[in-house]
Amino acid sequence: MNPLAELLEANERFYAAFNGRDLVALAELWDDSGPVACIHPGWRALTDRHEILESWRAIFQGGGPATIDCRAPEALLLGGSGGEQLGMVVCYEAIGNALLVATNLFREVEGNWRLVHHQAGPCNEPPAEAHTKPPLSPLQ
Repeated sequence: MNPLAELLEANERFYAAFNGRDLVALAELWDDSGPVACIHPGWRALTDRHEILESWRAIFQGGGPATIDCRAPEALLLGGSGGEQLGMVVCYEAIGNALLVATNLFREVEGNWRLVHHQAGPCNEPPAEAHTKPPLSPLQ
């Protein structure tokens, strides 16, 4: 498999873990070898891995969205320093009739893509590719 396909697969695992409410799978995806960050819409920035995993637990327990449908993912390889490989997936998150734009940044660790940053926020002007299912409205 090529690196871009592997990166997209890691991104799919992230959304599958969310949709399955699988904290173990999320913990396996989030990198534990360096800095991480997560910015949920309307939340302060989280930069502690434990705090990030607890935020997902709180979302699951607090009746957060039932599912997130990842749309129009675009994988980009960023290189890195000292042989470290970084990759980013920019995508759209359909949550009911709302649409967010998201960035998921991954670091390759021992041949596996590990999540180091997730940020999602409102999207008022999505590309046509994000409208592959029923029409969506931006999150207000």
